[in-house]
Amino acid sequence: MADLQRRTFLKIAAGGAAAAAGGAALALRHPSPDAPRHIAKIPTFCELCFWKCGVVATVEDGVVTRLEGHPAHPLALGRLCPRGNGGTGLLYDPDRLKKPLIRTGARGQERFREATWNEALDYVAAKMREIRAKHGPEAMALFTHGHGGSFFSQLLKAYGSPNIAAPSYAQCRGPREVGFQLTFGTGIGSPENTDIANTRFLVLIGSHLGENMHNTQVQEFAEAIRRGAKIVVVDPRFSVAASKAHWYLPIRPGTDIALLMAWAHVLVYENLYNRDFIEKHAAGFAEFRDAIRDMTPDWAARITDIDAETIRTVAREMAASQPSVIVHPGRHATWYGDDTQRSRAIAILNALLGSWGAKGGFFLPSGVEVPPYPAPRPPQPARGAVDGAGTRYPLADETLASGLCDATLAGAPYRARGWIVYGTNLLQSLPQPQKTLEAIQALDLLVVVDVLPVEIAGYADVVLPECTYLERYDDLHAGAFRTPFLALRQPVVPPMYDSKPGWWIARELARRLDLEAYFPWQHIEQYLDQRLRGLNLTLADMKKRGVVVYPAEDSALPPDHRFDTPSGKVELYSKLLADMGVDPVPKYYPKPEPPEGHFRLLFGRSPLHTFGRTTNNRILGSVVRENEVWIHHQAAAALGIRPNERIRLVNQDGVRSAPVRARVTNRIRPDCVYMVHGFGHTARGLRFTAGRGAATTSLVTRVDVDPLMGGTGMFNNFVRIEKEA
Repeated sequence: MADLQRRTFLKIAAGGAAAAAGGAALALRHPSPDAPRHIAKIPTFCELCFWKCGVVATVEDGVVTRLEGHPAHPLALGRLCPRGNGGTGLLYDPDRLKKPLIRTGARGQERFREATWNEALDYVAAKMREIRAKHGPEAMALFTHGHGGSFFSQLLKAYGSPNIAAPSYAQCRGPREVGFQLTFGTGIGSPENTDIANTRFLVLIGSHLGENMHNTQVQEFAEAIRRGAKIVVVDPRFSVAASKAHWYLPIRPGTDIALLMAWAHVLVYENLYNRDFIEKHAAGFAEFRDAIRDMTPDWAARITDIDAETIRTVAREMAASQPSVIVHPGRHATWYGDDTQRSRAIAILNALLGSWGAKGGFFLPSGVEVPPYPAPRPPQPARGAVDGAGTRYPLADETLASGLCDATLAGAPYRARGWIVYGTNLLQSLPQPQKTLEAIQALDLLVVVDVLPVEIAGYADVVLPECTYLERYDDLHAGAFRTPFLALRQPVVPPMYDSKPGWWIARELARRLDLEAYFPWQHIEQYLDQRLRGLNLTLADMKKRGVVVYPAEDSALPPDHRFDTPSGKVELYSKLLADMGVDPVPKYYPKPEPPEGHFRLLFGRSPLHTFGRTTNNRILGSVVRENEVWIHHQAAAALGIRPNERIRLVNQDGVRSAPVRARVTNRIRPDCVYMVHGFGHTARGLRFTAGRGAATTSLVTRVDVDPLMGGTGMFNNFVRIEKEA
């Protein structure tokens, strides 16, 4: 049965890849009908999601005709997901930004004139000089997503600003990082240090492996299934992962902490926890035991809609597989506003099972230290960041993108006057888009650096067209993983149109701002070669190899290991939180319930899309062109909704979605609806995807902010359904 499940699971991914490859053949026109005269195989790494898989590009007479997984790259293992296979759809997207643009109409009208690079960069530099003179360098902010943003971060630091944020922190992964830091003294990182291939027991809490298509993890998930690992999926929706599970638990939304602590109760009070690990490595066990005394399976059953005996059975099965158990930390963890505590409950459960540093649990990653290129130290900003990290949100250890947006509006502690937005469409990546729009209108300068004319570009003063990851160098990727590795991104074809690589744009702006000293190299190849020579490598060699993999270090936990926590041990009971007046042990608190006639709005991703970054891709979009609303068949019947009928969602604040198809199914709880995020584009320049499906972001008008780290919980928004006339 396990082999059959694995074949079925792999068929899903392979089918998407085959469709993407077939689309690529249609999308590309070879320059000659004859056999190609020159074929090259060029290694690089992908940028269609944050995983950064190694890629080998086949280039025939200057045209990229195929992308394959790099066989030596630890994150690819010779394979790519459907998105990676379809990367040529971005390279040859006819809607790409082709020349620098300067705004001529009002913000949001998408009216621009073409400009030369000198004109556009001079305009940006003049505005940045003006902002620095009037308001100080801290009044500039950078929003960045993707590996190529490193040179813009370097630019902002040299300019003197601390306001550099990635939306992936406060809108996605931040709570789990802080939850694990509080418990183990270290975060999870990207990619996660989960040994899924060797696990005996895998628990997924709202984590959609097989739909998020994190390449290595999906391959390891298939291997775990083949090996007969037991799988538990906790999710209001019956996902692809749930179809592989031994136990599928359709939990009542917002009650995950109750379930997690009830599992902990069974482990502790039935003496099933890993005594050896806890006695050697944990602190606060007695206090933790007392705190969870009343968090029994019977208590949790009344809250979660999962019966008490199932809760006990799963906990006992986990214990029987320890320490080869993973309660997966997930990726998108900003749900209900208490997300750090939920992530901490997940971390504590893993500690009780002894999985940290164990085979089939969490391996201890090791990385490569690459010598920096010699350059002056950036100036110390005169003022701290405006986002609230470390002050209003005391445990946030990265800048909060939503906090920068708030400060731009509120002007406290001071106002951000200019934004550079690199590779992130803030109108889809930040919740409460109306607030983002208000902040944009208050700016003196908005610069967008992107490949495609996404919504945020329509509000920019200047749009700078970056070439794609297949046309540029970026900084080296020193990966911390099971095996340390170093990877090179290099151009496999020259830049198309009048697009430029990000390193060049950042360096040219630095030159105009008298910051050349912080970019003391003439070309990126000089920069990369010098850094590589510090590791006894050369750029010429890396261009051939693409990746260097170093010997794996011992990933087992030493008996005398000291954790980077105040006690030096795994903290089951957090004195740090207690001293802050916060629950030292996670507790369940009730969440808002849907009003009468409403459903809780949940969202996730498609295996063929990285949210809105790929929906305009003709190759990937030819397979999945729009999203749909999952609605339980009983709820649909009560509303008279037929399968594939066009409907609109109206949220609790009266915001209406675009028309979207209904997917009537029994694979979701009756009190929820679900959509794939990243559709419903309105930017006119995205000719393939504009007007297809509905945007989830427009319906997320309320957030519950995590008081510990500032993450924006987005799953307490509710919608009713209107039939489209």
